[in-house]
Amino acid sequence: MKQKKFGKESVLNVRNLMKLFSTGAVALLFCCTVAVFSYAAGDTAADQGGEKAAQEATKVEAPTKMVDTSNPQDVLDPDKYVQYMQIAKDWLVTNGPNILVSLVILVIGRWLAMWIASIGRKAMNKGGVQDTLSRFLGKLIYYGLLTAVIIAAADQLGIKTTSFLAILGAAGLAIGLALKDSLSNFASGVMLILFRPFVVGDFVTAGGVSGTVQQIDIFSTIILTPDNQKFIVPNSGITAGVITNVNAESTRRIDLVVGIGYDDDIRKAKSTLEDLVRDDKRVLADPAPTIAVSELADSSVNLIVRPWVETADYWDVRLELTEKIKLTFDEKGISFPFPQQDVHMYQQSQGIVE
Repeated sequence: MKQKKFGKESVLNVRNLMKLFSTGAVALLFCCTVAVFSYAAGDTAADQGGEKAAQEATKVEAPTKMVDTSNPQDVLDPDKYVQYMQIAKDWLVTNGPNILVSLVILVIGRWLAMWIASIGRKAMNKGGVQDTLSRFLGKLIYYGLLTAVIIAAADQLGIKTTSFLAILGAAGLAIGLALKDSLSNFASGVMLILFRPFVVGDFVTAGGVSGTVQQIDIFSTIILTPDNQKFIVPNSGITAGVITNVNAESTRRIDLVVGIGYDDDIRKAKSTLEDLVRDDKRVLADPAPTIAVSELADSSVNLIVRPWVETADYWDVRLELTEKIKLTFDEKGISFPFPQQDVHMYQQSQGIVE
């Protein structure tokens, strides 16, 4: 019984929501239509000289004399107050409908702007859009619709929106010049969100900082370093330089260089390294590991060890493999040579001493 009752209430809530939305949509459409026609009619009347006549027709003659507070008879005269009450009444009758329509436009328009922005955010989240991008686009939709609603309401009140928009444009230019650096960070933040060179959770080197991306905002990016330091990096500094994304690919290659002495057996060293790499189950078979002699250096024969692993296993395998190489080479008598130099000493009287 409870489940059935809950189902009916849910259906009623949905129906009420749909009715409210339909009513709000019709009201918003009507208000916007009224605002457009009002604006068009105002321009036409201005061109034909009818605006002045309309103002004179609706103009209520003001009293020639205000209430003189120094005169008791004037203060106590009820006809004065009746006259002013009539003026207020006529003004409300003339302008009241426009005020009510403007309030309706503001209330319903703001509610619809919030509703449409919320629906857009939910749709983007279901479509797999990044949360930061969906929040940014949702706010952009909301403030864009809210601006249109305010302009429509002001137009309904008779405010000339053309001059208002011109003032906003000039103010926007001045603000843009004053906040040049902040706008640069804003533009870089939009680029980071749209092109997504990295996402939250990636380990990156960007803006001179290496660490895990904790948060991507419009003006800055928060990066947490391995030693738990939090860096807030301006987005313009990130896009102006090279971005290294360690987690961009699912696999990584470990690059190790192992030096052995010139007296050691190269085949034995290579066989030992191959066994160590093959015994680690985290090393990938494809691509195959590379073990080869890379250089005959001044004091050692250098061998490269390059196995492929999953990105998540990179540091564990690298550190453990380095330790195993040292321990195994010590057990098998393979040396790690130190830098060496041969020094020859000469004496002029006795010749070569050593």
